[in-house]
Amino acid sequence: MNPIRVVIVEDHALVRAGMRALLEKIEGIEVVSDVGDGWEAVKCVQTNTPDLVLMDIAMPGLNGLDATSRIVKESPTTRVILLSMHANEEYFQQALQAGASGYLLKGAELAELELAIRTVGRGETYLTPMVARYAVEAYRAKSDGFSGPLAKLSMRQREILQLIAEGHTTKDIAQRLNLSIKTVETHRAQLMDRLDIHDVPGLVRLAIRTGLIQAQS
Repeated sequence: MNPIRVVIVEDHALVRAGMRALLEKIEGIEVVSDVGDGWEAVKCVQTNTPDLVLMDIAMPGLNGLDATSRIVKESPTTRVILLSMHANEEYFQQALQAGASGYLLKGAELAELELAIRTVGRGETYLTPMVARYAVEAYRAKSDGFSGPLAKLSMRQREILQLIAEGHTTKDIAQRLNLSIKTVETHRAQLMDRLDIHDVPGLVRLAIRTGLIQAQS
């Protein structure tokens, strides 16, 4: 079986060298090149046509998301795993929209890195478990029939929206959902941004209009 030919893209030289040293010890994986920015990555793929690119998201010049978009358009047989420090829904959705086949946190263990490479190398998609749950929530939201504004929210955000609309305080919501106050505040800010509604009365009106709560007579 031919090895999986990999290009590493990371703007920190020491990190890049460390990743290369680790991958070169794994049977069935061949590192064909390592480069320091998105533009170099695009050129490297044009020259080497690797099977897979390990791509850092945050890089100067051309970021990993835009580099990924260029690579998957110009080299359809090359697949990309994006490496990120962030385990939130917005980042991984941007990664998939850019055409990435995998999303892995930089703090992952070597075993998970190998698993991600082999999974994507087989033509499948790999999402690190910490972000995979967002994909599941999005699927469930569609399966449950949510549409319109509510389809933009995760299950947790809909729960918090309902409790806000019912008049519960942030502290009360945190206790009910067994979350920290800071986490509730983060979800609240995110759902307001997604709905483009930035006051509680507006959230109440939306919750009533979408049937999340009933209007008080």
